[in-house]
Amino acid sequence: MTQQSASPAAPSTETARLLACGVVAGPLFIAVLMIQAFAREGFDLSRHPLSLLSLGDLGWIQIANFIVTGGLFVVCAVGMRRVLRPGRSGTWAPRLVGAFGVGLMLAGVFTTDAGAGFPPGAPAGAPEQISWHGILHEVGFGLAFLGMIVGCLVFARRFAALKRRSWVGVCVATTTAVLVFASWPDTDSVSLRLVIASAILFGFVAVLAARLMRGLPVAAETSAVAGHVPGLRRAA
Repeated sequence: MTQQSASPAAPSTETARLLACGVVAGPLFIAVLMIQAFAREGFDLSRHPLSLLSLGDLGWIQIANFIVTGGLFVVCAVGMRRVLRPGRSGTWAPRLVGAFGVGLMLAGVFTTDAGAGFPPGAPAGAPEQISWHGILHEVGFGLAFLGMIVGCLVFARRFAALKRRSWVGVCVATTTAVLVFASWPDTDSVSLRLVIASAILFGFVAVLAARLMRGLPVAAETSAVAGHVPGLRRAA
């Protein structure tokens, strides 16, 4: 039996709305971030981690930015699960997008420690001791970053099964670009590079969610087998 792709079925209106949350989440986060970066006195995006915006009198804006954006990604993950299941990566791909969202929410709920001279009056260097909430903030950031990097590769596996080479290339290129920006050995630009890496991941989810809003082709062979073998659809 040859492996051909069946025509994509557009998701329901409700599912499309869930996916749309992933389209708007990243641009919303970046827009709010950039407004603050230019409006907050003493903040320099080239040397201050974006998490420092969660501190000070206006810190609630960035806290809300983390939480709202993370929540939108979690909602998007629910929509992705509806579209991708049953099928390869239909379980873990949405979970990893959800982990991306949960990590951002944790990074918002638990603020980082002041340092690098921000907010005004903070120590000029790194904090002498990391607080418990600072540790949890880093855990949340790590969960978001690592979860979505792995998520890109899991999505690549799904697209490879569907013979969508261009999308496999997008997934791999996204992973490579994020890892390069995040690990480049230049401490002076690390803050800006992490913002760029985050924007790349946001863009990936937005483009992917927009694609899934039109429906994702399902391998005909997989569909046929799932329809005739009891329990296969559930196991996928």
